[in-house]
Amino acid sequence: MTEILSQDEIDALLTAISTGEVDTTDYSSAKEQKKVKIYDFRRPDKFSKDHIRTLQMMHETFARLTTTALSAQLRALVGVHVASVDQLTYEEFIRSIPNPTTLAVINMDPLKGSAVLEIDPSITFTIIDKLFGGLGEATKISRELTDIELSVMEGIIVRILGNLREAWSNVIDLRPRLGNIETNPQFAQIVPPNDMVVLITLETKVGEVEGMTNLCIPYISIEPIISKLSAQYMYSSIRKGATDENLSIIQSRLENVTLPVVAEIGAVNVTVQEVLDLRRGDVIKLPETKLGDDMVLTIGSRRKYKCTPGLVSNRLAVKLGERIEDIPDELLTSSRSDDEF
Repeated sequence: MTEILSQDEIDALLTAISTGEVDTTDYSSAKEQKKVKIYDFRRPDKFSKDHIRTLQMMHETFARLTTTALSAQLRALVGVHVASVDQLTYEEFIRSIPNPTTLAVINMDPLKGSAVLEIDPSITFTIIDKLFGGLGEATKISRELTDIELSVMEGIIVRILGNLREAWSNVIDLRPRLGNIETNPQFAQIVPPNDMVVLITLETKVGEVEGMTNLCIPYISIEPIISKLSAQYMYSSIRKGATDENLSIIQSRLENVTLPVVAEIGAVNVTVQEVLDLRRGDVIKLPETKLGDDMVLTIGSRRKYKCTPGLVSNRLAVKLGERIEDIPDELLTSSRSDDEF
């Protein structure tokens, strides 16, 4: 029990200290003793506070993109935001999630290893219900997904992974790919149980239904780029602007864009009734096109080249000629209206 000093005792103690009768060295040395921090060698910290803050910033962007994507696809009010970013062992993560659940194993190319995206069953069945035309009401269902439901969730997860790539773009050109979907957490052993992982927990709300979405990334996957997980690196990479690396990334993405290419013979105004009266063998006259005139090659919605028709290996083809951009505007024919062929 703590003893309470009277005012006279306090005054006597202060007087003794001022006259030197009481040595205060022992008290000061006690204050200078170093504090001991408990450290568990079975759970070594792999991520610094700076790494955790950077991962949180990155996945806040991921949460915003996922909110927009799911809202548009489900046509419902969806909210996703980062609840926490923690480091723990993989075994602790597996024990913390329900069974059965929706657990997607993700290939983190070009990083080594795989990550795990776990979606709460309540969110999973709400999404499925909305996509199948239901109201998306809260239901307490605890069962494995059917083959059709798995196929539906694959489409949702693939769309979410596109947002993950965008969120990581300032650090690395991540190309996450869906491997397989498990419902039993014990079947998704991507790393040994005692390996450290970073767990990004996302609070997810679809309509009135709330649940958690967890993204678990092993340390061995992030280790090669751990030096880049700092706010300073992210801000410096954003300020770099158009670097050779960024340009090559943009070019590689544009190379996979598909555009329609159409060779136009000519144009004519017709009525809907004339279209309905068309029969096989009928001839449509093109008043502004003469025999031997060049055709116009349209790429996307823009007229790009003049071209001439021909054959290549018994296949119809066109030979590119003069660029449309080099032709004065007054020589171009007027644009077609909505009812033109």
